[in-house]
Amino acid sequence: MVTAEQLYEKLKDIQVGNPVCRFTRENCELLLPTIQRIEDLKREKNAIILVHNYVAPQIYYSVADYTGDSYGLSKKAKESDADVIVFSAVRFMAETAKILNPGKMVLDPNPNGGCSLADGITAGDVIQLRKKFPDHTFVCYINTTAEVKAQCDVCVTSSNVYGIIEKIPNDKIYFLPDRLMGENVISHLKSRGVNKDIQLWDGTCYVHEEYQPESIDQVRKNFADVEILVHPECSSSVVGKADYVGSTSQMLDHVRESEKDAFFLLTECGLTGVLQSEFPEKTFAGSCTLCKYMKSNSLEDILGVLENPNPPSIIEIDPETQKRALHCVNQMFRYAN
Repeated sequence: MVTAEQLYEKLKDIQVGNPVCRFTRENCELLLPTIQRIEDLKREKNAIILVHNYVAPQIYYSVADYTGDSYGLSKKAKESDADVIVFSAVRFMAETAKILNPGKMVLDPNPNGGCSLADGITAGDVIQLRKKFPDHTFVCYINTTAEVKAQCDVCVTSSNVYGIIEKIPNDKIYFLPDRLMGENVISHLKSRGVNKDIQLWDGTCYVHEEYQPESIDQVRKNFADVEILVHPECSSSVVGKADYVGSTSQMLDHVRESEKDAFFLLTECGLTGVLQSEFPEKTFAGSCTLCKYMKSNSLEDILGVLENPNPPSIIEIDPETQKRALHCVNQMFRYAN
């Protein structure tokens, strides 16, 4: 188990402009009893904890068995031999773990695990769209419910969306729910000489749609040699000014490999906190933009679902929905490989 000093060493360099991401040795000492109890319960119940890059750093650096983006964590869920999977992120990610592990108990510790993308489209919407676009392959971003995945053909994540849509043999694609990501896919494919009829649902991530290209211009004026890293959920006007576009794990790897010393990330600030901890010698410019859903995770709630899982925290999926959604997700793994 992590000690207070080890935890403080991981958290002390995080300065992302928000008080929920500032830590002292005293803070770390106070977290230890909860961390200890969680670790004990993990051993007792053969449980693992998956933690997304956007979740608060005191969770990320204390009880997580695996950390990463939605694609990487989906693979870990699929490979796991644990009896219990606790997914510290948002609801749709826990559902994806259940889709891949129908025989295991999957727990969602987040009392507010919504998502503006996943909440913006229903299975009924997709059923109606399929009637309107019968010849299109329906591709859903992973930020969707199990019911929506069950109505689609292929699932994608921010790390593989460009490659998978290019590989799909059908030239008619309906991409949902992220309109901004879809516009970026269209631009990317055109740059490669690939022309497909791609229809889009009008959904957005409320965090990423806030970013404006003027922010990039201002940062470049203030930091002469800064490298701009952008998530593909941002608008095409923002992506067009970026030096690098990728998922959270791809951004982390890029910073690790880059020879640059200054970076500006346009994504939820949980990733900036991770990078500040991992690379304290580097500079990370810009302000903090929190996802209220991801930051609703807490150590106390993780402990609560392990001690006494209540019905709302236990992920249950109708067998037929699970079967159809699994096919959709497995198609992602097939195309990605």
